[in-house]
Amino acid sequence: MIYLVEDDDNIRELVVYTLNQTGLPAKGFAVPSAFWKQMEEELPDLVLLDIMLPEEDGLQILKKIRGDYETKSLPVIMLTAKGSEIDKVHGFDLGADDYIPKPFGMMELVARVRALMRRSGSHSEEKPEEYNIRNLYVSPQKHKVMVDGEEVVLTRKEFDLLCYLLANLGNVLTRDQMLNKVWGYSFDGESRTVDVHIRTLRQKLGTAGDLIRTIRGVGYKVETV
Repeated sequence: MIYLVEDDDNIRELVVYTLNQTGLPAKGFAVPSAFWKQMEEELPDLVLLDIMLPEEDGLQILKKIRGDYETKSLPVIMLTAKGSEIDKVHGFDLGADDYIPKPFGMMELVARVRALMRRSGSHSEEKPEEYNIRNLYVSPQKHKVMVDGEEVVLTRKEFDLLCYLLANLGNVLTRDQMLNKVWGYSFDGESRTVDVHIRTLRQKLGTAGDLIRTIRGVGYKVETV
């Protein structure tokens, strides 16, 4: 799903219609408040964002998107009449993935959207509804973990860490990769953070804790055998 925040009715309706007709489901929002309300219901695969908006401008919205853990990696394309180089630089500095000045052609827009979704994997990468590995059950959607049929309570970081390991089943993840993905930063001196969370995660998982294997000198992985 693609969300478009654009207060010009004609542009919004045309873009949403074009995207839907080309196999890219889209919803349009005239004001940021409607956009934020929908974001609480369902996160999109990509956001098309105008700069000049009522309530708050697009750059403020972009800054909030990048500042939130849930949406910091969400692909964002800026659509704006501001086409100067300094405006583009500002947008990119805040984390925009692409920048298309108005007026733009619909087919160019579709091509840029498809290209960004290919790069980000947004159009094809869907989170699995659940994992069942030996005596471990994890549902990312329901935020639920069970071992031997008993529910296990994890902190947010422990849960995100477990899901990241499960999403890369069989692959070794370095501490740096886990810091970047789960905590959103990378610093050599903080690798201990990962080790501490892995230890408590294993303890909480009990008999399923041994699914998380330590690969000495590299990092960790989840194995099914």
